[in-house]
Amino acid sequence: MDWWWRRQLADEGIQELIRAQNGVVSRTQLLAGGWLDVRIKRRLRSRRWQTIHPGVYANHTGPIGYDERLLAALLYAGPDSAWSHYTAAEQLGLLRPAPGRPIHLAIPDHRQVRSQPGLVIHRDIHWADRLARAVPPRRTGAHAILDIVGISRTLDQAAAVVAEACQTGRVHPRDLLAALSTRGRLRHGRSLRPILTDVAAGSHSLLEIRYLRDVERRHGLPTGTRQRAVDSEYTDVYYDGFGLDVELDGRLHLIPTQRWRDLDRDNRATLRAEATLRYGWFDITNRPCTAATQVLQVLRRTDPNLPA
Repeated sequence: MDWWWRRQLADEGIQELIRAQNGVVSRTQLLAGGWLDVRIKRRLRSRRWQTIHPGVYANHTGPIGYDERLLAALLYAGPDSAWSHYTAAEQLGLLRPAPGRPIHLAIPDHRQVRSQPGLVIHRDIHWADRLARAVPPRRTGAHAILDIVGISRTLDQAAAVVAEACQTGRVHPRDLLAALSTRGRLRHGRSLRPILTDVAAGSHSLLEIRYLRDVERRHGLPTGTRQRAVDSEYTDVYYDGFGLDVELDGRLHLIPTQRWRDLDRDNRATLRAEATLRYGWFDITNRPCTAATQVLQVLRRTDPNLPA
């Protein structure tokens, strides 16, 4: 694969290429644009330029922004390189950017690239088959998410990434299933298939996936409707025919412990009157049986014959 920037260099020249790259330029680009090595060294010795990675420079001495670091990483890693994992997913709008996260790059299996601070290099024998049609080069959305699944420590971490990515609408569970079929062995790969089915059915977050698995299915509850549109809003889980909404708030696991008492109080009031139950992270992960019992109590108001 040739460098993606060669056409622009040929058409517009080295100065326009540097401008388009926000002042980031590689030694390879400069030499291809007609610069002599001595001219490059002069810029560096005079401290008019700074080195970002070996052979990759900024034509100023100010701070290097994240976008500049992204491009510098590709220029450093060589022509057969592409953004992958979290970096590709962020650039494709599948995940929210996280400050301080390293830049992930994929290169062909036969190549070796020396590691640099802030870069994570992944070698991949199937590198060329997993690229999106985009410039600069990057993984497809489905393969970027599967890249992350493969390095996730836990299945919950993998499920959270899958749910967030699919919620954007830029990648669909069927895309992930199709990509998964080409991956061979992948960490969490076997467990990912039922999770993708749940996401396709409407589960939009890790907490919704955990509720479906640990509360609803494990306790034999009726299957609720996910993401029901009503009054210009969406209910997390709705039990049609029973008049019960279950709302799940994953943010609540960041709130101090005493707030759980407030959740309990709200739920007890709901059990006595209005059929809306609201649960946070602690409820679903630490006491799913209690949540299932409460849901069943409300459902039995409509159908007393529901099994215990």
